Amino acid sequence: MRIVLVADHAYINGGQAKVSLESAIGLARRGHEVVLFAAVGPADPRLAEAGVRTVLLGQTDVTKARSLAAFGVQWLWNAPAAAQLRDLVAESDPCDTVVHVHAWAKALSPSIGPVLRASAAPVVYTAHEYYLACPNGGFYDYPVAATCHRVPNGPACLTHNCDSRTYPRKLLRVARHALMRRTGLVEGIDAMVTISRLQREVLAPYLPATTRYFDVPNPVDVAPLGHRAGPPGDFVFVGRLSPEKGPGIFAEAARLAGSRAVFAGDGPARAELEARYPEASFLGWQSPDQVKTVLRGARALVFPSVWYEGQPLTVLESLALGTPVIVSDVCAGREAVRHGESGLWFRSNDSRSLAEAMGHLANDATAMRMGRAAYDLFWADPLTLERHLDGLERVYRDVAGEGGQERPAARAVG
Repeated sequence: MRIVLVADHAYINGGQAKVSLESAIGLARRGHEVVLFAAVGPADPRLAEAGVRTVLLGQTDVTKARSLAAFGVQWLWNAPAAAQLRDLVAESDPCDTVVHVHAWAKALSPSIGPVLRASAAPVVYTAHEYYLACPNGGFYDYPVAATCHRVPNGPACLTHNCDSRTYPRKLLRVARHALMRRTGLVEGIDAMVTISRLQREVLAPYLPATTRYFDVPNPVDVAPLGHRAGPPGDFVFVGRLSPEKGPGIFAEAARLAGSRAVFAGDGPARAELEARYPEASFLGWQSPDQVKTVLRGARALVFPSVWYEGQPLTVLESLALGTPVIVSDVCAGREAVRHGESGLWFRSNDSRSLAEAMGHLANDATAMRMGRAAYDLFWADPLTLERHLDGLERVYRDVAGEGGQERPAARAVG
């Protein structure tokens, strides 16, 4: 089978890109002809080593654009991306090809919508976020640091600035969302891959009733190391230090609980956190191996995300390493944590609720017991790369048909 993977980036800059690249490499090693179409390079060298053909546009991530005009032109309608993707799809045999979209919102734009809608080959879409339903991709109100419940592009949405920067950028997001809904991107999808129950529940009201959903959890890159030896260390936050991740809630909860907060990561909120919480420890950016070491030695991972995060890989990595997790009840990370057994849930955006949970795990015996349960539960049914690839292949076979058949002719959209 020929698999055309569509993404913003050809290198790992976060969990979304990691999943798309790891799956590209894994599928190629299984004998598929894999082509990665991406706007922003450089390409991860492992792609070529695995035999993945990479088509790079040589463009820039729009989040790094220095002017609103430059930001808007590429973000609203990336014409070069549409032209090159159209050529790539046209050269493929539709009876033996699947187009799989992982990301388009940071560089490619809604311009790929008409290409997908006109494709004779079936289209699979992995929902790593919520851009198909929400203009800012997360149902999250950045200025007030809380989940947003407004109807996307409804009157309340249009008059409220939820953007992390400025209201003009919010209006660009609204315009792009309206454009995306009119140009066939949603209608061009034959199969929607979701990575958690929460994600499907959030998306479903804004997608066609005929949408076909498939559950394919993301893979977790951790080796089975066995139960941890004690005693457990500190409470740890791992990830980007930005408001939607809730690092300030963790820092405040640690102060209330009389515990030390350890941050492994970097981001725009770091300076403010360091000034406000001098008792906390900031390790800075950590490599993947360093993150695993930090998690393995932690008392618990604290995951205080305040948005509808789809399937936090850090939560799963922690459980796989035998470290319990204290997780916000608003994100999908709660689905992996058995409350009171492998970790604890707390009320989202509530530092006192989190402090209570931390106080419970301050007991060494409790932390060790939950850590053992976390390890055993994860490895009883591990989310390996091979399991992820098996899931993708089942989706591809389903949408392509066992015998291979061309997709029905495209309908007009507009």
